[in-house]
Amino acid sequence: MSSSANILFVASEVESLAKTGGLADVAKALPLALQRHGQDVRLIMPFYKTLKRREEATKLLDLQLPSDQPDQPFHYSVYQLKLGDVPVYLLEHQEYFERDGLYGEGEFGYDDNGERFAFFSRAVFQVCEALQFKPDILHCNDWHTGLIPFLLKVRFAQHPFFCNTKSILTIHNAAFQGIFERRQFDRLEGASEGLVDQLLDNFHCVNLLKAGIRFADKINAVSPNYAQELLTRLGSHGLGDVFMERQADLVGILNGCDYSDWDPASDKLLPFNYSLDDISGKQKCRDELQRKTDLESLPVPIFGMVCRLTEQKGFYLLLPALEHFLRHNVQVVIVGTGDSQIAAALEQLQLRYPRKLRFINAYSNELAHLIEAGADFFLMPSLFEPCGLNQMYSLAYGTLPIVRGVGGLNDTVVDYDQDPEKATGHIFYEPESSDLLNTLRRALLLYLEHPEEFSAMRQRAMQTRFGWEDSVEQYLELYHQARS
Repeated sequence: MSSSANILFVASEVESLAKTGGLADVAKALPLALQRHGQDVRLIMPFYKTLKRREEATKLLDLQLPSDQPDQPFHYSVYQLKLGDVPVYLLEHQEYFERDGLYGEGEFGYDDNGERFAFFSRAVFQVCEALQFKPDILHCNDWHTGLIPFLLKVRFAQHPFFCNTKSILTIHNAAFQGIFERRQFDRLEGASEGLVDQLLDNFHCVNLLKAGIRFADKINAVSPNYAQELLTRLGSHGLGDVFMERQADLVGILNGCDYSDWDPASDKLLPFNYSLDDISGKQKCRDELQRKTDLESLPVPIFGMVCRLTEQKGFYLLLPALEHFLRHNVQVVIVGTGDSQIAAALEQLQLRYPRKLRFINAYSNELAHLIEAGADFFLMPSLFEPCGLNQMYSLAYGTLPIVRGVGGLNDTVVDYDQDPEKATGHIFYEPESSDLLNTLRRALLLYLEHPEEFSAMRQRAMQTRFGWEDSVEQYLELYHQARS
């Protein structure tokens, strides 16, 4: 690949503008890192009603796309703001993006999400031409942009503006596939043209992620271990055969971690900062966590957890384990929103153990940082975890992760029982509550009976870093392979 390439990074969410998950973190950090490596990178995303910094955006263009009704084209506008020095193009469409949520409200997605993101994907090509930005790479992310590699190969393969453009699809979570009835793609002229049988699942539904996997020039998952899991029947979320067909073009690249916001030495959200050289602030953060959550100021280990309340995060393993674990002298703090049944179960458990468990049914960035700093252990018993960032934050904050050995968790945490000299946390593998309970008790015993080894693990954890530099080099190599 030449020293500089034109890269259009296409994402449905970008951290500091609009975010629901880890995709947004990558969509901010990776383009900034690519630009530092001399690439001409631009971002494009929907102009959501709830987008932060809306008032900073300036209008660039008014455009229209043809629809299935010749007299009713899709009118939309393109705005721009900057993320650092990276231009961000924002697609404004009243009907599709002037809503209270990104993908849905409450626990339900919007019925027309297929239509919304088909429009977004098709508009990306028109915006490139209108701005005269000819991309060498269209870097797509998850199902929301899965139609783009298909359109590039089928509709724009001979187009003089895009004939040399290649597509990359990054898979952040293959459990979400974007499966919609084919009719959702009929309204937008050209979006469904050429949709071949291999894209249609049962009942004439289009799987947008499958479209991206089949037609992207190169595919990557957000950790090496997750890439391997996607090639298995158990870990592929039903897409094992499709991934196997593209095995030669699939790689795993571990997400980097942006430590500018997650460094205990400089974290502005912490009441007390601390570092490896002076860790006293961690005890003060612990005291503040107990005070803020109305837990007694006891010298017992604190187990923290911050996440969405979903089945993926392992709550159906954790809830039965906590029934037994909370009988020990421990404190557990869980913060998150999501599944109402999980929330209700945690609230009931809190009633039974009011002195040991705190469940906060909310999302608070300040509290998330305080838990990372004030807890002794961080819980991530995920059923699957493509990469995960909280275990990286936890390591930096000296809060030892307790994780299930899946996806990026297995790539970033070293288990105490497997390698005590290099250990940075605790890993269990079987998706069983009993395995998780045993691991929680192992961690508790280490804390109580071997404080010097616990301290050594904490020091190793705080020295562990997963920066973007190595990851960027791997992405640049992937771009080079796609263009070769």
